[in-house]
Amino acid sequence: MRNRGATVIIENGKVALIKRTKPNSVYYVFPGGGIEKEETPEQAAIRETYEEIGVHVRIERLFEKLEFNGMQYYYLAHIIGGTFGTGTGEEYSHTSIERGNYEPIWVDLAELPSLDVRPKEIVDKIISPT
Repeated sequence: MRNRGATVIIENGKVALIKRTKPNSVYYVFPGGGIEKEETPEQAAIRETYEEIGVHVRIERLFEKLEFNGMQYYYLAHIIGGTFGTGTGEEYSHTSIERGNYEPIWVDLAELPSLDVRPKEIVDKIISPT
């Protein structure tokens, strides 16, 4: 179990996701990853977002906290710099068939319900905020 921090970035009716393509599946995740020692969930979300999709973000607020193999913190964030799609994290340098491919993409909000976006709880909250 590992705690993780991730970002929910919504701009112009689209959300930033990472398309994961593995030998027998295609699904989508929000940019983020494991919280390192001496790091807050917010710091992990900022660092991982830059590593995975190449943009610097400013955290606006906690969007949702879920328990799944540890605590997962999702933060609503806005891009403040960098170039989308230029991530240089280990996902891109340590590739294998089992790990699959990582592709940063923008997805129209209207398409979210028809895609396998994980976790679904975050999609539900984006589509129907309470």
